[in-house]
Parts: sequence; structure tokens; C-alpha cells
Amino acid sequence: MHQPLSERVADAAALLTGTRTVRCPYPGCRVTVRCRAVTPDEAKRLTDLATDHTRH
Repeated sequence: MHQPLSERVADAAALLTGTRTVRCPYPGCRVTVRCRAVTPDEAKRLTDLATDHTRH
């Protein structure tokens, strides 16, 4: 899956601020979840939400 340059730059900038970006792996789906300073349980919940295409 190739992301547009603007999305890749935004993801890199988010990493610099300590933000994690998770995208839906479904082709063509534009759902993105970014999180920072969350508990491990909340990070798992958000990751599961972003990667389960049937939930959005």
C-alpha cells in the first residue's frame, strides 16, 4: 500500500511529537487513528479499532 507523500510527511511529523499512527489495512480505506500518551490497554483498543475494517 502506497501512501501519498503528504500523508507520509504528516506521519513522520507525528512521530517527532511522540504520536503513534495506525491505519486501516483495507485497500482504499482512509481511516487513521493517532494516539499519544495513552495507557497500553487504550492503545490496544485504538489499534484494534483502526485495523478492524468491519468496525468503521
